[in-house]
Amino acid sequence: MRSIPILMYHNIGRPLPGDRKPKLYVRADIFSRQMALLRLLGFRGISMSEAMPYLRGELQGKVVVITFDDGYADTVDLALPTLRRYGHTATCYVVSQRIGQHNTWDADQIGAHKPLMSKEQLLYWSAAGMGVGAHTQTHPHLPDCDDVSLLNEVAGSKAELEALLQTPVAQFCYPYGALDRRVVEAVRAAGYDAATTTGRGLAVVGGDLHTLPRERPRVSRILYKLGLGLG
Repeated sequence: MRSIPILMYHNIGRPLPGDRKPKLYVRADIFSRQMALLRLLGFRGISMSEAMPYLRGELQGKVVVITFDDGYADTVDLALPTLRRYGHTATCYVVSQRIGQHNTWDADQIGAHKPLMSKEQLLYWSAAGMGVGAHTQTHPHLPDCDDVSLLNEVAGSKAELEALLQTPVAQFCYPYGALDRRVVEAVRAAGYDAATTTGRGLAVVGGDLHTLPRERPRVSRILYKLGLGLG
């Protein structure tokens, strides 16, 4: 059974003072080494849209999917130059009504207000050949939404991002990894090609494209799982 790693990043850089979730950060130098290792071993980092034929089993190759949640400014400031240096692409999942703001959904909880990409930064990311996916309008816990709110958060975020980028947005990511059957069906009905979760594991080729698992960004461990013998 073939499988493909989908890496899940949040912040690139060092944690802000007082941030109670430092594990969401990967230092810029470590990220650079991870991307260099992929390149050295002949892997190509790709966006979710580029990954679709591989996930469907139509293509085979040494690929690793790279994703970033929430649309933080450090994704474009620190991750983008490294991605371009090593010839990789990636998808960033964006909270459409929080562009240019901060992480309003958990700032008080984690003790840190982390800046999100501005419209200009998001357009720059897209123009650089990177993918953009939807991460809802406001980052709610989707199973708690009523039907109208669920439709707005899922389909509305798609429409808002497409209006801004002037390109189709066909990828989705569930905030907090929270989903149930109703939420997944809403994502399918909105026309997304695929959706990622926070569940751990490699994505099985030919599996359900709307409940894709991802891996924490520990590249050497993931390559070990793929049988390359790296610990």
